[in-house]
Amino acid sequence: MAYLDWVQWPAMVVTVLAAWLIGSQRPGRRMTGFVCFSLSNVLWVTWGVYAGAYALIVLQICLFLMNLRGFKKNFKVQQK
Repeated sequence: MAYLDWVQWPAMVVTVLAAWLIGSQRPGRRMTGFVCFSLSNVLWVTWGVYAGAYALIVLQICLFLMNLRGFKKNFKVQQK
């Protein structure tokens, strides 16, 4: 299962992309950023399970919940 070692690299790239998108003034880009953050959470949890990094898994679950909150708040703004 050494191929799962490589999951951390796309997870890192998607996380950086998401952070860049979240900083946008445009609501659509921010929405995309929240979706990217959620994808990165899934990737990090996948790698964390493989690596036995339980603190990382808990962190990613907490961050995912915060991303859902941000997505919801941004969705309301975009609907106005």
